[in-house]
Amino acid sequence: MSKLDPFDRAILALMQDDARLKSDAVAEGVGLSPTAVQRRLKRLRTNGVIQAEPLVLSPARVGRPLTAIVSITLARGGSAVVDDMGRQLRAAPEVQQCWYTAGDADFVSVVTARDMANYDAFTRRILMDNALIQKFSTIFALSPVKSGLSLPLD
Repeated sequence: MSKLDPFDRAILALMQDDARLKSDAVAEGVGLSPTAVQRRLKRLRTNGVIQAEPLVLSPARVGRPLTAIVSITLARGGSAVVDDMGRQLRAAPEVQQCWYTAGDADFVSVVTARDMANYDAFTRRILMDNALIQKFSTIFALSPVKSGLSLPLD
């Protein structure tokens, strides 16, 4: 884990809210020079603290208003099975997020779809008749209460 000082935390807090901020605006917000902010951002990227600066799209506005949370239980254990299932889920463009988990399910995924027919096509292609899967269950999201990737920096 990288050691974050108060300036790093302040920079990251601003950038989590808007990654498009220019170093001048960040510098003004945290009380450093733009050059110092640029150096710190470069270090935070190099050290892996900043993994990516993705563009966050509105699922509904890009034609994918259906969100499903899918839990998957594998038919058998073993690292090769887990790795294979992970590869399949990573390769599916409908899978927005996915975690290998402990508990009732082996994987939990967030899946987006255009409509129920599109979701059905996903389940038939990836989940049904997949020898690695014992069962899967789906919870459909009605509306977002909170959605984001921001982390507390305390």
